[in-house]
Amino acid sequence: MPALNESTKTFARINRGYNQVFQPNRLSIGLVAPLESYTRGPVPTMERYLERVRLAEKAGFSAVWLRDVPFNVPSFGDAGQVFDPFVYLGFLAGQTERIALGVASLILPLRHPAHVAKAAASVDQLSGSRLILGIASGDRPDEYPALNENYENRGERFRDSFDYIRRMADSAPAFENRYGQTNGEMDLLPKPMAGKIPMLITGGSQQAPQWGARHSDGLITYPRNIDDQANAVRSWRNGIPSETGYSKPVMQSLYIDLLTEPNAPPQPIHLGFRSGIKFLKAYLQSLEEIGVNHVALNLRLNQANIEETLLYLAEDLLPEFPA
Repeated sequence: MPALNESTKTFARINRGYNQVFQPNRLSIGLVAPLESYTRGPVPTMERYLERVRLAEKAGFSAVWLRDVPFNVPSFGDAGQVFDPFVYLGFLAGQTERIALGVASLILPLRHPAHVAKAAASVDQLSGSRLILGIASGDRPDEYPALNENYENRGERFRDSFDYIRRMADSAPAFENRYGQTNGEMDLLPKPMAGKIPMLITGGSQQAPQWGARHSDGLITYPRNIDDQANAVRSWRNGIPSETGYSKPVMQSLYIDLLTEPNAPPQPIHLGFRSGIKFLKAYLQSLEEIGVNHVALNLRLNQANIEETLLYLAEDLLPEFPA
């Protein structure tokens, strides 16, 4: 039996968003913004973005996930939701009530952690503690020279940034690292409502295999075949220190192109598949069985009407995976 068997371990209670999205032995379903199909180029229209997020909330999706894409890099081929994630999060915080607001993922080495800590705590307060912060070291080398940052040492700066953000949740902290020092006589406000921001590491983020399992609040990974994903989930959870008494959640993204024929067999697409609802449901059930706790669906390559797809998923899929 693994060192940490999810069936016998609960997840820590951190904030409202984290608690509603992640439950042991259960899978919930979220969406990756922008909620639109854009296949002819890297930049979405961002039309009806608020209307669709509200529809997703009403339909029962557990979370909407934004991406941190500072520059439209040709080799990357995707500008994400275009808007700065923290500006967009602040807007959505005031326009929604229940849906968790996530970032998958913020590129820590490209931002000063004081700004991240303040922006994240602000969104957490404004949203009623619904923020989930995915973090990463970054995989687009083109962006680093534009910000006069070093790509090669991004792993070290990721760790220092993580520590800085965690320390800033304390009251008037006194510490020093490469990003600055505080003497315990001043404070960064606001503070996260629940005492800290949940931070989920994306992949390895240039860290030793067990670093994320020990320090982060969960893992964000990418689609693999079921056997490989099961091994990855098991290996990551085995790195969680037993003295914590808790397990930690695992989530992944998935591109889908949902067809109207329910029995349509799967065809591979970028980081996902085109299929009918029955195969999608069976695939998600297999992920739930191996311990994945959340899947963020990406509709960029979806050919059907987005509103119709959201309602179809809500009616035929979400009842199997309630938030």
